Amino acid sequence: MNTPLRRGLLAVATALGLYVGLWAELLPRTFYTSFPGLGLHWIDVDGAYDEHLIRDVGSFYLAVSALSIVALLARTDGPGRLAGLAWGVFGVLHFGYHVTHPEGSAVDVAGTLASLAVSPLVGLLLVLPSRRLRVDGEATA
Repeated sequence: MNTPLRRGLLAVATALGLYVGLWAELLPRTFYTSFPGLGLHWIDVDGAYDEHLIRDVGSFYLAVSALSIVALLARTDGPGRLAGLAWGVFGVLHFGYHVTHPEGSAVDVAGTLASLAVSPLVGLLLVLPSRRLRVDGEATA
């Protein structure tokens, strides 16, 4: 069963993926100089502009967003769990890179790490099985 909690987590993951993915894919130079917005600069402090790399990031986020949208529309929890695995693996590795390669001001580093903790957390929660009610009313995993 695709529970309301799972649907909510998938909606958050989809929104995150579309925000990053569309921006990086459609406006790679602006993404490089202005991400994540609000006057912060998390990408341009980490090396020279590389349009290919920025577009690859955008493509990846859009692909995982597509998986998340399919899972959001699914009636069972299997696609959501698969999307969770994808977000979790990516999130842990991405977070790990930024923990070991802090760039920018203390505010930028804190913001980067806090925002990057969302992907592995959402991924982990999505991977967990849904609880279902059996006919006798007892919960099962």
